[in-house]
Amino acid sequence: MERLPFRALVVSEVEGIGIRREIQQRSTAELPPGDVLVNVQYSSLNYKDALSANGNRGVTKRYPHTPGIDAAGFVVSSIDPRWQPGDPVLCTGYDLGMNTAGGFGQLISVPGDWLVRLPEGLSLLETMQLGTAGFTAALCVLGLQNNGVIPQKGPVLVTGATGGVATIAILLLCQLGYTVVAVSGKPDAPRFLNDLGVQETIARKTFLAGADRGLLPARWAGVVDTVGGILLATAIKGTGMDGVVTSCGNAASGDLPLNVYPFILRGVHLLGIYSANCPMERRLQVWHKLANEWKMDRVSALCRMIGLEDLDQEINAMLAGQSKGRCVVDLGELR
Repeated sequence: MERLPFRALVVSEVEGIGIRREIQQRSTAELPPGDVLVNVQYSSLNYKDALSANGNRGVTKRYPHTPGIDAAGFVVSSIDPRWQPGDPVLCTGYDLGMNTAGGFGQLISVPGDWLVRLPEGLSLLETMQLGTAGFTAALCVLGLQNNGVIPQKGPVLVTGATGGVATIAILLLCQLGYTVVAVSGKPDAPRFLNDLGVQETIARKTFLAGADRGLLPARWAGVVDTVGGILLATAIKGTGMDGVVTSCGNAASGDLPLNVYPFILRGVHLLGIYSANCPMERRLQVWHKLANEWKMDRVSALCRMIGLEDLDQEINAMLAGQSKGRCVVDLGELR
């Protein structure tokens, strides 16, 4: 591999200080072995990135490390014959940004099997406005559709509604004709969510008022849950007959305090959504939809463009639960 210098956000553990994040000049010699070298143009900030950047060993086992589970750019060099220099590609999930140096660096070295050719109908920037968050949101909506949740069946509930996955799920659901109800703990969320098309916003405290009951009145035909824990359990208890609940996050908790009544009395289906190791056939199907019949004009309005230097502040905001929408990272020119 040709030795090239590049800039990257590096997270280190410093004795007596703890976690330190800084922009460093790196070399391709420091990247892991990989089939394809990609010059990253854009990345995006996800909750998993924030955890990795905060020293979470459940996400990243070894430091120093460069997070970034999303990357879009151009192939620089490749020993995999499927990829040629100049090919526009994107990479989301797998081990990128977890234990493999990720998209918060201007260059990544990855297996060819991790790459998706830029879908016709999307630019590199648009793929990162969606990123893992948009890809996961689309998987949730596909799960609802594939299990019989159509707009006429009733409203769809979205939890953690101002986050990256949730906001894109709301846009997509509204575009497809669903009635969307949102749950959020942010006092200023209703106006923001109403602008996205949400019909009703429920305060988190109000939503959890009946959380200790075995069942709640059946309201939801489907659920997109991005937070887990008691919110997910409460959503399941309020889901109607043969309703479908998609679960894709654990920002609140990885535990699920729940009885079996929603399942044996209403036939509620709990559908796990995983994006990192999504099979390539389904991955390509979803990206094709996002580039064509599911393309959303309003996604860009949810996004803020930042540089590497802005990541530290945005990571802290995300960990504090103060972020809204999406952060797209412009990696800038190699120098």
